[in-house]
Amino acid sequence: MGPVAVLVLGLSCLLLFSIWRQNAGRRKLPPGPTPLPIIGNILQVDIKDITKSLTNFSKVYGPVFTLYFGMKPTVVLYGYEAVKEALIDHGEEFSRRGKVPLFDKVNKGLGIVFSNGHRWKEMRRFSLTTLRNFGMGKRSIEERVQEEARCLVEELRKTNGSPCDPTFILGCAPCNVISSIVFQNRFDYKDQNFLNLMEKISEDTKIASSSWTQIYNLFPSLLQYAPGSHKTILKNADYIDNYILKKVKEHEESLDVNNPRDFIDCFLIKIKQENHKEPSEFTKENLTVVATDLFGAGSETTSTTLRYGLLLLMKHPHVTAKVKEEIDHVIGRHRSPCMKDRSQMPYTDAVIHEIQRYIDLVPMNLPHEVTRDIKFRGYFIPKGTTIVTSLTSVLHDHKEFPNPGTFDPGHFLDKSGNFKKSDYFMPFSSGKRVCAGEGLARMELFLFLTTILQNFNLKALMDPQDLNTRPVVNGFVSVPPPYQLCFLPV
Repeated sequence: MGPVAVLVLGLSCLLLFSIWRQNAGRRKLPPGPTPLPIIGNILQVDIKDITKSLTNFSKVYGPVFTLYFGMKPTVVLYGYEAVKEALIDHGEEFSRRGKVPLFDKVNKGLGIVFSNGHRWKEMRRFSLTTLRNFGMGKRSIEERVQEEARCLVEELRKTNGSPCDPTFILGCAPCNVISSIVFQNRFDYKDQNFLNLMEKISEDTKIASSSWTQIYNLFPSLLQYAPGSHKTILKNADYIDNYILKKVKEHEESLDVNNPRDFIDCFLIKIKQENHKEPSEFTKENLTVVATDLFGAGSETTSTTLRYGLLLLMKHPHVTAKVKEEIDHVIGRHRSPCMKDRSQMPYTDAVIHEIQRYIDLVPMNLPHEVTRDIKFRGYFIPKGTTIVTSLTSVLHDHKEFPNPGTFDPGHFLDKSGNFKKSDYFMPFSSGKRVCAGEGLARMELFLFLTTILQNFNLKALMDPQDLNTRPVVNGFVSVPPPYQLCFLPV
């Protein structure tokens, strides 16, 4: 038999095996479009706007359906009821992090965001406890955010009211808050090492939302040796790891176990306390990835929300005017905003919630996996099946939020103008895998936005009605279009 015949025979066998495997697996799973051999439903999904494709599939197959990304099935949950039932009512069974090949290659199962099992519980518990108890007699996290808000104002004053792209400055602020927590000190906005770190984190976020990354995650074994932007993420990961390891070494040399200065010190003390345990999850490798997770999840997402928020405030000047009126009434001009102010500022609170709802920052959430075989809504879902929960379908629910495509703070206000909570508000996900940095992010959004509006008027370079607020990227995260504005001192 010649080599061509062997190749044809091999490909035929692979094709038949793929068809058999997909058909066998589909029998008990939720319904969905018929997948093609090997590539699955990839040709039926708009890679540039997956959320729109999920909406269209839900109209045909209902709130629970199956898609094949490659040869592996993914169960999609669409709508508040299905998402809530999985993440909250069956939180334990849906608590495992789903596989994301590119990030799994970078993190190696370490850290918080992409870890699982005992390791995930240990790292999450330690991080939440450390952040909650942070300061230990020194500055609280709120004081650190307030300090950074004042530094942000000073940087914005340097623009002298001239047109500027706020991306860089708004990126520095939340990144510096994380730096203060992890490394003890904030950085000057012109510090080159700080700028390099920010650049790597920002670049990784953009690449993660690209079509190429979606394709790489479908066929990682095939594409890992091919040229592409996935190699940039790996290169950036090495840079960030080395940067953090250098900081860890500096901390080791000056560590005082009775006087921890920051997150790294707290982690190093925990390593010493557990050095008799075998095995222990508290290792320098885990510390490096946890610190990277804090930067990645705690800076870029917040800065993108701030950037999107300012764009929406320019687009809707009547909303901005009401927020500024509330700031003048509750805070005034002569002191910094603090978190106690939020309870007296229902309209501002509603505006920030509406910004997060409207922009739908992480449309498909991070993937989950079921921890065991489970019967869900009459369907059998085998252990290890990837679960995608559509946060778009919750945040843009027509019944809960009339005209969900319209930016309207009234979605979070009752008839008396009081702030109104909503169970559908899930920008940080929900259940056991809810974002560990939710409290910090909410604090930063309130303090940064109120401090900016306390000190500046926002001036668009065009008629506000002509401003485009549609995301330019709608993959892993929703990225706002680039724009410029003027910060005019009050």
